[in-house]
Amino acid sequence: MDKYQLLKQYFGYDSFREGQEYLIDSILEGRDVLGIMPTGAGKSICYQLPALLLRGDEAGSRAITLVISPLISLMKDQVEGLNQAGIHAAYLNSSLTPGQYRKALSLAKEGRYPIIYVAPERLATPEFLDFAQNADIVMVAVDEAHCVSQWGQDFRPGYLKIINFIDGLKRRPVVAAFTATATKEVKEDIIDLLMLQNPAMVTTGFDRKNLYFGVMSVKDRYGAVKNYLECHPDDAGIIYCLTRKNVEEVCEKLAGEGFPVTRYHAGLSDEERKSSQEDFIFDKKPVMVATNAFGMGIDKSNVRFVLHYGMPKNLEAYYQEAGRAGRDGGPAECILLYSGQDVTTNQFFIENNQDNQELDAAMRQLVMERDRERLRKMTFYCFTNECLRDYILRYFGEYKENYCGNCSNCLSQFENTDVTEIAKSLIGCVESSRQRYGINVILDTVHGANTAKIRGYRMDANPFYGGQAKTHSHKLRQVMNHLLIHGYLAMTDDEYAVVKLSEKAGDVLYGQEAVIMKLAKEQPHPAKTEKGKSGRRKSSYGISAGSVKGAGFGDKLSEAEEALFERLRGLRTEIARREKVPPYVIFSDRTLIHMCMLKPETKAEMLKVSGVGEYKYDKYGKQFLDCMMKSGSVEL
Repeated sequence: MDKYQLLKQYFGYDSFREGQEYLIDSILEGRDVLGIMPTGAGKSICYQLPALLLRGDEAGSRAITLVISPLISLMKDQVEGLNQAGIHAAYLNSSLTPGQYRKALSLAKEGRYPIIYVAPERLATPEFLDFAQNADIVMVAVDEAHCVSQWGQDFRPGYLKIINFIDGLKRRPVVAAFTATATKEVKEDIIDLLMLQNPAMVTTGFDRKNLYFGVMSVKDRYGAVKNYLECHPDDAGIIYCLTRKNVEEVCEKLAGEGFPVTRYHAGLSDEERKSSQEDFIFDKKPVMVATNAFGMGIDKSNVRFVLHYGMPKNLEAYYQEAGRAGRDGGPAECILLYSGQDVTTNQFFIENNQDNQELDAAMRQLVMERDRERLRKMTFYCFTNECLRDYILRYFGEYKENYCGNCSNCLSQFENTDVTEIAKSLIGCVESSRQRYGINVILDTVHGANTAKIRGYRMDANPFYGGQAKTHSHKLRQVMNHLLIHGYLAMTDDEYAVVKLSEKAGDVLYGQEAVIMKLAKEQPHPAKTEKGKSGRRKSSYGISAGSVKGAGFGDKLSEAEEALFERLRGLRTEIARREKVPPYVIFSDRTLIHMCMLKPETKAEMLKVSGVGEYKYDKYGKQFLDCMMKSGSVEL
């Protein structure tokens, strides 16, 4: 059976997505690979499919692919999906009892599983090493490969031991590394630390056009979240909070008001986390309130929104968390609710980071300085008036037009405003105070604040003191952020960040360059369910509320097809409960939508539906065909 037949039989697809086939062919040729592909781009197929085609080194031996994954939830989710597709797979991690672990290892030794998922920490245990050194391991796939890099957002020391494990095998396997987010530095680290040999590399791009990005600064964040959920009663989503305390408070309030929510953070017991995760995955409680401890490896395809109840500490973390929305390719919304307190909270996390204790003092200091710089760039994201998608893509090294048409900035009305005089006051204040103070002191000085700090620093005698007293403090901060984002000013990389002048600052200060920035036009506050030009409802907090019911694909379906989709989704839920698997493991929302559009009547027609392969048809196909016939959607 060739790769195309396997793709259809087990995964239900007729063709490969961008980058997949090149990586698969490279693996089959025995070449190392590095795939940098956004969430939902199909990274897992790049190692799962060749695992079925690779042959053992010895005649009659069963070839094994090891997949190294950082989280138990990721392994469980992917192994469930493979077994549902008819592919034998197993995971070996701390969630198994000693008896279950020994049983799984025994079956692995017998060649039962072509694919085995394992945690990096498990690689060094004597029992697993004994198995690995006697098994025919033909490929080691490293998922979430950015975890190997100290410059990545999820550095895990256990990943540094992967290369030692590989070196200890009886022959070197193909090494395949995959990640959704990687800056240039992280990419280089992955290649060096995993010792990839002349790797075939694919970067499919970080842009996910189905995601809407928005940033809001609201006084009542809880009110904004509540309003959003009221406008999206049928949608599944995640609400990320910075602290466990926030998770508990938000979840308790929402549950008290009747919303189907659950919670997840590291302070819960293993049993509580497992129960919450299953409630979310099985759509019993489709709204998850969580810290960043939740989400990696959760392949729930119908997440329609990700709300951030606070700003993450860097763009890598934000894009990875936001990217858990819309994995099925349908429209989804990623909205960040920002407060100035978020900066202080994240600074505290950086100063008290316990994850890098294995590093020496000099390296820990370097990592801390890097984290502060990334926090600044995350903060600039919250204040820029430019295209939000473009800001993210530029951070990861991609350059496109500064307009996407699907973010809050692109959909807002802005006008170019000359802010040169304000900029001169801010830059002049920095220069005349000998570049000794932070942002707040500079802003308070030009605004003319009469505080003990300003008097104590004698900034009330600064020549620019009170020069912008009539300018609203919010606008002053906007201009300051603009100067920082565009390199007129800079910040030092230490705990008490100080504003410094750049070479460009003099051009503004001495009248050689004007500063023009986009500022939002004043808009009347919309009513709670006012409809905008896009047809989306707007909440009273300005958060867009998709009118699409449930799946997020309703704009493609007629009213009758949408009713059919709900019936098929109901059948899927019944089967999922009976078989005790997540609904999306049976068929994704996208597959159900395609069914509603094609309205298949026979097996041959059903196999034309994206996501329906031979194995899935044999297991579920007739039930879904019968459901469509009973509903009168196809002619009898």
